[in-house]
Amino acid sequence: MPLGQDGSSWKKRTEDIRRIYEFREVLGTGAFSEVVLAEEKATRKLVAIKCIAKKALEGKETSIENEIAVLHKIKHPNIVALDDIYESSTHLYLIMQLVSGGELFDRIVEKGFYTERDASALIRQILDAVKYLHDMGIVHRDLKPENLLYYSMDEDSKIMISDFGLSKIEGCGSVMSTACGTPGYVAPEVLAQKPYSKAVDCWSIGVIAYILLCGYPPFYDENDAKLFEQILRAEYEFDSPYWDDISDSAKDFIQHLMEKDPCKRFTCEQALQHPWIAGDTALDKNIHQSVSEQIKKNFAKSKWKQAFNATAVVRHMRKLQLGTSQEGPAQTAPTSPGERPRGGTSNGSHHGRLPLSRAQRLPPD
Repeated sequence: MPLGQDGSSWKKRTEDIRRIYEFREVLGTGAFSEVVLAEEKATRKLVAIKCIAKKALEGKETSIENEIAVLHKIKHPNIVALDDIYESSTHLYLIMQLVSGGELFDRIVEKGFYTERDASALIRQILDAVKYLHDMGIVHRDLKPENLLYYSMDEDSKIMISDFGLSKIEGCGSVMSTACGTPGYVAPEVLAQKPYSKAVDCWSIGVIAYILLCGYPPFYDENDAKLFEQILRAEYEFDSPYWDDISDSAKDFIQHLMEKDPCKRFTCEQALQHPWIAGDTALDKNIHQSVSEQIKKNFAKSKWKQAFNATAVVRHMRKLQLGTSQEGPAQTAPTSPGERPRGGTSNGSHHGRLPLSRAQRLPPD
């Protein structure tokens, strides 16, 4: 859907976006965009604005057109919404729903009590949202914990899927074969450079479920070639003692999603019917200490080297709650001219592992 065709009906023209929105803080940078926390002057509503320089789009027009085409179709309670689109002579501005509850892992670490049942409830929301996408013929292609954000700071807040930079709308009978995604979460068929489909998202959900129950990723090697070999063979374990108190039902659920053969792999619909999601087999035992320790060890990252800094939003929202929002714009987060593209690895964010003698943090890039 080229912007010049269908796009004209839902893009709004402006030569100065700052007449409409007050920019507060840079939340992150991507390959050719910047995300800014802003306030709509007319309503005082806080939003996240993705500012994309047209100059940076040369040769990449189809990439951003694809993201906009995807986002504009989506309306689901667990998926970050695209509220509006503005265009100036130099920029495109995507006005996104602001999610202010912070990152998935940060919330788990902060909790004092965390169980399989909590993990099951999180995965059920993700499955429901991804099933919605798949029913629309959309494949996310880059599902990972960094793209899962809490809607608000409320304790019972829902989880939201963000970041559609790699999404693909499937055409009739089409198969995708572009190698993309984040290495630790990518399905074997992607690495094998075989044509693939919606099943790649189901594999990624399996990887996320695995991490939610132990705090470390199923695949790890400092050498990318060896990491890819592990994934290609679907070679993972439920290590003792980290998995000793986890139910057989949870392990069975993961094994059905992290199935090497995409034809045998659970679909979202099948996964939603599994007893660990739909039944009462998820245990209530507190696994917080073990899981949070592993998360802190294996998923430490440089907060500002991200496409979206959820922590900055939480900080800003807390400032508003304390009544200090009139102090003027917050300190702008630093950005790096060498910022990696979205979907690539960020500094030590998702390889780190492993328990016992294997536990180690990746060295900086």
